[in-house]
Amino acid sequence: MNRLFLCTLLALSVLLVGTLDASACAACFGKSDSKLAEGMNAGILALLFVIGSVLVAIAAFFVFIIRRAATHPLPIPTETLEPSKA
Repeated sequence: MNRLFLCTLLALSVLLVGTLDASACAACFGKSDSKLAEGMNAGILALLFVIGSVLVAIAAFFVFIIRRAATHPLPIPTETLEPSKA
């Protein structure tokens, strides 16, 4: 094995063994009436509103395109049977 692989393997093993326990925040730990949990819920609702409004706008655009195509069809180009004038 080459030296770079061994150094990488050693660094990863040190990182995995030397980790400390993760501490949960108030929202994840179970205190759902804290200000942090309320802020996180407001952020989730705001993101849901943004995503929902973008999806509704895309759907409305396709409905507009479909309705316009039904009411304003494009003319079909006709072939000319006249000989070309050269």
